[in-house]
Amino acid sequence: MALGNPHPRFHDVSDQHMMDDYDDTQAIDTFTASEYPFPITSACLQRPRRSKFMEIDVDGAMDEEGTATAPFQRPHSASRASTMSCDSDPGLPLSQSPFFTLHPRLSLLTLLVILTLPLLYEMPWVGMAGMGIIGAKARVIRTSDPVEGASTAERLQKRADTNTDVCTRWSAQSALVNGTIYVYGGHSTTEPGQKNDTWSNDFFTVDLTKSWDISAPSINGLPQPSGPPAVANGYLWNSYDSLYLYGGIVSDSPPAQPDPYSLWEYQIKSGKWVEHSDPKTSKGNNTEPGNQPVQQTGEGAGVSIPELGRGYYFAGHLDAFTTPGWSVQTPRIYLKSLLEFTFPGYSNDGVESLAGGKTASSDGVWRNVTQGGIQDQAKFPSRADGVLVHVPGFGAQGILLSIGGGQEKSFSQMNVIDIYDIATSTWYKQATSGPSPKLRVNPCAVAASAPDGSSTNIYMYGGQNLIPYGQQIQYDDMWVLTVPSFTWVEVDTKGQSVPPARVGASCSIWDGQIVVVGGYTGPDLSCETGTYVFSAKDLKWQNNFNALSGGNPQNQQPSQEKNPTGLSGSYGYEVPRAVQSVIGGNSKGGATITAPARAATQGPMATGKAITYTVTDSNGAVSTQTGTTFSGGNNNNGKGGPNIAAIVAGVVAGCFAVLAAYLGFCAWVYRRQLALYKNHVAMSQRAAAGAPNEKSSFLPSSTNGSSQPTGKGSSITDQSSGIGATSSRITATYSNEAVPPLPTGVWPPAGRSSSVNSSNDDLLIGQEPSFVGVLLNPRRSLRVINRD
Repeated sequence: MALGNPHPRFHDVSDQHMMDDYDDTQAIDTFTASEYPFPITSACLQRPRRSKFMEIDVDGAMDEEGTATAPFQRPHSASRASTMSCDSDPGLPLSQSPFFTLHPRLSLLTLLVILTLPLLYEMPWVGMAGMGIIGAKARVIRTSDPVEGASTAERLQKRADTNTDVCTRWSAQSALVNGTIYVYGGHSTTEPGQKNDTWSNDFFTVDLTKSWDISAPSINGLPQPSGPPAVANGYLWNSYDSLYLYGGIVSDSPPAQPDPYSLWEYQIKSGKWVEHSDPKTSKGNNTEPGNQPVQQTGEGAGVSIPELGRGYYFAGHLDAFTTPGWSVQTPRIYLKSLLEFTFPGYSNDGVESLAGGKTASSDGVWRNVTQGGIQDQAKFPSRADGVLVHVPGFGAQGILLSIGGGQEKSFSQMNVIDIYDIATSTWYKQATSGPSPKLRVNPCAVAASAPDGSSTNIYMYGGQNLIPYGQQIQYDDMWVLTVPSFTWVEVDTKGQSVPPARVGASCSIWDGQIVVVGGYTGPDLSCETGTYVFSAKDLKWQNNFNALSGGNPQNQQPSQEKNPTGLSGSYGYEVPRAVQSVIGGNSKGGATITAPARAATQGPMATGKAITYTVTDSNGAVSTQTGTTFSGGNNNNGKGGPNIAAIVAGVVAGCFAVLAAYLGFCAWVYRRQLALYKNHVAMSQRAAAGAPNEKSSFLPSSTNGSSQPTGKGSSITDQSSGIGATSSRITATYSNEAVPPLPTGVWPPAGRSSSVNSSNDDLLIGQEPSFVGVLLNPRRSLRVINRD
């Protein structure tokens, strides 16, 4: 690893057992300091000592008839070796050997290169060149394939291919790369009722680039590797060109001893396994001090994010079958740490050694996150046997969701989900809505993206209840957790051909179809084909896998192909109707619920949002439009139907809008009426004072339409009549003194018909209008200003 021993000793796996069995105390050295510096043929020695890095003459390993013979070393100098015999004088001083006599400068140059070459690794301008110029840094690559140095029998014997004809298979490690599922190890049985010797190092693929029936899935056995251990319940991370085997449990029946942990890499193009031994952690955000040995854990939850170049393994446990030297009498320890592995060639700002855009070496970089937010609190329990799912968006690098799991006598809750913000290395909690699934361990889960990205739907299948011990119950149900609503939706599979309930299955999604491989079904089922297919968009189990044409190597939605964060395997996926009824929108997306139904108070679900895309039909028309963010109630418990919370919120908002409009209208009427009142008062005062050519509607008119104040004691009579109205006679007496403000009840407007009822509605009768009066009776105020 990046901070490990810079010069560890690597061996070829196929040669390891041969070298371990070799007794060096009984071997005879090929040469000593007093002998010639080139090897002597096997005819001179009864049992020559073989170097781990000696060169094998492959051609000489076969006789003329093609029969395997004992290998022999190729001499460094062919001409010299041909004249050598067992009687050659071994006493010639080393300094006077022909090699040093004839080639002193070449010898010095070779020595200089050997001494200076290791220093070049520390020079930045050379180190950046990587393995292509000076090889893997500080180590000889150990592979599981036969290489030079192995015995002839090992080189000539082809490794056995994996037997794909088994009864049952479960708890294996799997990864999906470019339409191929790779499955390694786990348990398998070859006959009904088998209980021992179920651990294996089987290695096979399932081809998803072509269609097949579940009765005859397209499975291809690969050579069983001789290096990686036979483990179950670990994880197989994947980049775009390699697989990385982490963790797992070795056999407990019969008991096996785990080896010190090494990361095993499978290079897909070359088909070779490569060991990276003695890994060490690096210091980074929310971690313990670096340079700690990476331990092998089992039954944790893993996930790969190839576009980021990282793999994650969450929680799990340590015991005698994961850790060397651990006693079976010592109880296992459950974990809650998050182990991060940065793939070779990728950067990671969360690691100090990769700051400033530096990339990981050929060994990758490890970081153990133990102090991320609530991670060290009691409400964040240790656990094992859960699942970990990646969802793009909401944070700068997406989020991880931990679902399910537990310990021997307790479970992690399903109505509150732990969320990890990748960019900030921090854990949060998020409550869910709708009825929750039963508590369980060891389900499998995948994620699919709506075409427009407005929702990511997580499908969880199977698992089991461990309590009470010995009476475990396996589940066959399928659930959807739709994000960002965080609402659980149970899939109705009544009437379908549902596979037997199972736990420990491997799930992958491709072309919008979930492929289930293996799984433990309990003691009642003897053997099964063990491969099933579920349509994620139709929510139905189907009898075959239908490979779709088109799509890019990551199998993304067409609208997301230009963004590397688009979820792989979503090609051909559409949002099911049962999910649409909860979050709104249509099959292409357009979700109207784009925030958690139970509002988040902090973290990425409170501040972030989904990455959305524009989806166009074949004719170029836009088929979806993402809705606005809305935090609603519990969405009718996830059962679909009318969204009551949205209706109530709409009604309340509409009422506020109507009220605001009414208040604005009343304010306008009040201002108009007040201005009219003041104007009429001023006009009436001037008219009463005898100002020429003044006319006020407050003063009654004569029959010819003119007002006629006649002096002190004069009487003015107003006679008016109208259809449907009785005449009224109003008399007032004025003096020649200054006219005071009009008292209440004086001078109704003249010149229009009036009645006893309508005269009570007149507002301009000498009293200043008020805003409250307008609010209570806007109709009367409006009639006054319209009449003026």
